[in-house]
Amino acid sequence: MAAALEDFSRHLASELGRSEHTVRAYVGDVQTMMVHAARMGRTEPRGVDIAVLRSWLASLHTRGRARATLARRASAVRTFSAWAYRLGMLDTDVGAQLASLKAQRDLPDVLQPEDARTLLDAVADEAADGDPVALRDHAILETLYATGVRVGELVGLDLDHLDSGRRVLRVFGKGRRERSVPYGIPAERALQAWIERGRPELAAPAAGQALFVGVRGGRIGQRAVRTLVHARLRAVPDAPDLGPHGLRHSAATHVLEGGADLRAVQELLGHASLGTTQIYTHVSVDRLRKAYQQAHPRA
Repeated sequence: MAAALEDFSRHLASELGRSEHTVRAYVGDVQTMMVHAARMGRTEPRGVDIAVLRSWLASLHTRGRARATLARRASAVRTFSAWAYRLGMLDTDVGAQLASLKAQRDLPDVLQPEDARTLLDAVADEAADGDPVALRDHAILETLYATGVRVGELVGLDLDHLDSGRRVLRVFGKGRRERSVPYGIPAERALQAWIERGRPELAAPAAGQALFVGVRGGRIGQRAVRTLVHARLRAVPDAPDLGPHGLRHSAATHVLEGGADLRAVQELLGHASLGTTQIYTHVSVDRLRKAYQQAHPRA
């Protein structure tokens, strides 16, 4: 079991190109299944069958695990099962017999456009004094809101991923899928100020070509970006407490409400499936009401 888990980890990272976070989560999920299988007397992968998987999920359910957690763990085990079957470790792809669990997804909070404006105007005022950290924070917030990129994609950006002439970012998303994401003039100005005046003050040799760097001079990490987003939003009256993912959702929602079609939002976010975008975005009641009033003959 341990050898299979180690090989599976390498498969996720090297062959599928999954992020470090995804590899850690999937390996952890499969490991809990293996521990459960061992308690049932199944000490090697070939002993894992559908009864083991159902018993494992049932035990998680009785311990109060959320439906979203169960769905993610089932997905991890299905990925492991398909891989192990292809390599001959399993006689059948037992994970394929496992019914898909649909996680109940509540629509997250988003910023109102005026809240986003307040947030960005406030940090822009601070950056006007030339403080390198304020310049960086301004560029990060403008980039997150302008492009809707994931925090992992943001911290992975290098200087040569920036095409300032066309105002386009070259982004590497999940599975190292590459996409081009446009950004507007405010983000362009913030990025230019950061690169010309802020980054030279903070960057150490360890930063390499990293677009955004931390206070110690190296490539900024995801935790630092989450911390700064939460901190900056706390200064906006009545704004929800959001992290970078909340800014991503806000960007997608505001683009959709501005008239973009769902396919355009899918491209912006880098979703492989349009169904994911349909879950991820929502149409405001105001927009729905306006569309109804314009289109329905008896509105």
